[in-house]
Amino acid sequence: MENKSDHKLTKKQYLILGSMLFGLFFGAGNLIFPIHLGQISGGNWLPATLGFLLSAVLLPLMAILAIAMTESDSMYHLARPVGHGFALFFLICTHASLGLLIATPRTATVTFEMAIQPFISKGHTQIALLIFSAIYFLITYLLSRHPQKITDYVGKLLNPALLLLLAAAFFAAFLIKGDGSTLMASTHATKAISNLSNGFLQGYNTMDALAGLGFGVTIVSALKFFGVTTAKHRSQDVAKVGAMSMGLEAFVYIFLIALGVLSLHFTKTTANGGPAFNAIMTHYTGMIGTSLLGAMTFLACLTSCIGLVSSLSQDLGTRFPKIGFGKFLIATCTGSFLISNFGLNQIIALSSPILMLLYPLAIALILLGLLHPFIGKQQTIYRTTIILTMIPAILDAIHSLPPYLANNAFIQAIDNFGMKYIPMFSISMDFLPFMIVGLIGGTLLAKITGQSFNTEATGELSEN
Repeated sequence: MENKSDHKLTKKQYLILGSMLFGLFFGAGNLIFPIHLGQISGGNWLPATLGFLLSAVLLPLMAILAIAMTESDSMYHLARPVGHGFALFFLICTHASLGLLIATPRTATVTFEMAIQPFISKGHTQIALLIFSAIYFLITYLLSRHPQKITDYVGKLLNPALLLLLAAAFFAAFLIKGDGSTLMASTHATKAISNLSNGFLQGYNTMDALAGLGFGVTIVSALKFFGVTTAKHRSQDVAKVGAMSMGLEAFVYIFLIALGVLSLHFTKTTANGGPAFNAIMTHYTGMIGTSLLGAMTFLACLTSCIGLVSSLSQDLGTRFPKIGFGKFLIATCTGSFLISNFGLNQIIALSSPILMLLYPLAIALILLGLLHPFIGKQQTIYRTTIILTMIPAILDAIHSLPPYLANNAFIQAIDNFGMKYIPMFSISMDFLPFMIVGLIGGTLLAKITGQSFNTEATGELSEN
């Protein structure tokens, strides 16, 4: 029965929540990887941008919608129809990559390299990183202890400041300097296709599709704090807030990629976009460029880090109530602090195989969630789709291993097999045909065997 006292959000509250969600998404990778994509794409930046927007904007929005449409409390419940074991595996692996192994430590190392390291001598870099990361994660912990206040911290304070800093950089590049008129777009079809797929894969590095599955918890908590109590209204509000924030993010990405293209006129292509961003800000803003970039990076990374550690701690605290939110928050901040001290290059080097494994599974779950009005939480469809998607996901993870791991003869044999026999393996999009076959095959199998598609009948599954 619908709660008549359910609160309807005002326009101001929509703006606050939209700003909050943008701030949670827009972190370390969201600043440096679009710049890097612009540099490596050059004249083919338009198709590359389209591919990037598909995986870095559309997929996260679809992830939020999937959580809302299935009325899931977390990514665990979204994956639960596949089975308890897989749901727990996906929850732990995704949050481990977001909250411990990659994204959260990366927010600290990116901030350090772009805001602190330019002022530190090479001989003192490691100790400076140790001190900075300790202070950084202490601030993150203090701001994350009360999840209901994240709306105030991020939506009202930190994110508006970040947007002002980004606007200043864009204004300098495109209006004061007028360099936007020099952007050139290539029309070569073959290069356009390769850059489209490359842009799509580069979007994995933002990790936003995975984060979208986790941030759903934070958004639902914020909506409850605003008085939105019914699942139906929460789903509608999540969709509106998500479309608002991801639309803004798409706009920012386009300009960042364009800045990457323009930077080729005055700096070299860099490994991750961080040094290029430094050169860009110095070029367009002169003496204040480095400090402006440092403030921008700190705000972007801190807001994203708050969302990552709090959503992980909420999700795992719900799954393991005896441990609880508070202890998971301490463990997450401490673990991220330790890993961040390995440095940005090491974190990025090991992230690719993990993302190539998790992203196809996440895409499959998002698709199944969006099809909820038609298939409910039909177990056969979920299981068939995920099992077939996992095969190329494992092969893609092997294909993207760092050279010092991939030189093993057995690994090379697996990689050669994929190149020779599996469609789209060379561009790491081989999961698409497997996922489609699994979805269609699972649907046909469920229909042939007379299994129910009723959402209510299949929505609650045993935890055993």
